[in-house]
Parts: sequence; C-alpha cells; structure tokens
Amino acid sequence: MSNIPNDLKYSKDHEWISVKDDVATIGITDYAQDALGDVVYIELPSEGDNFSAHDAFGSVESVKAVSEIFTPVAGEIVESNEDLNDTPEVVNDDPYGDAWLVKIRMDNSGEADALLSAEEYAEFLESEEE
Repeated sequence: MSNIPNDLKYSKDHEWISVKDDVATIGITDYAQDALGDVVYIELPSEGDNFSAHDAFGSVESVKAVSEIFTPVAGEIVESNEDLNDTPEVVNDDPYGDAWLVKIRMDNSGEADALLSAEEYAEFLESEEE
C-alpha cells in the first residue's frame, strides 16, 4: 500500500497539499511517483504565474511517460522547487519531503478543505484498483 501521511490533503489527480496560513505546498503522492516509475525531468511554473483549481501547472517525465500535474487549488505561484531541475529523481525518493513541487498563495483557502483526507484518498485508491 502507498504511503499516505495523515496530515496532508489529497486530490483525485494524485497530488498532495499542505496548508500553512494562505500558502499551500503541493507535490505528487507516493502512489503517483510509483505509477510513473523513475522520474527524469520535471517542468514547473514560474513565480508569479496564476492558476485556477484543476489547471495543469507543470509536468513530470519518467522513463515510462509524461504526466501533467494539476493544482488542486487556485492561486499565485510564490515558489517553485528549483532543486528538482538538477535532481528530479528526488520525487521517487521523498515525494512528501524534499520533492515538493510548488508553493501557491491560495485565492480561497476553503478549496483545500474540500480535498480528500488521507483515509478518503486511501479508499479512492482502493476503488481505482478494483
């Protein structure tokens, strides 16, 4: 079973989100990195870019495929994880830590509340596998 930390919220697109004040940190889940395989390249947005909820804000390229990454909340990018340009494989090793992708200042913090809890995300994964 995938690693699903209890202190995060999750989207059905397999992104995780951690909220502090009005800034959300977003990354891809352990399930997503495992499904992708070895990550070789990550494309992230620039600081100041604005996105609506569910917009694609970047992509992850693995040895298997290229997958878009979607933001679960609307807002402005305040930071992208530049370290991933040189070491994209960190996504496979530490998806919930050093491999965070972006920090976004949310337009509406209530959007984060509507995302899945760890338990709900685990149930969602189980239903996907059936």
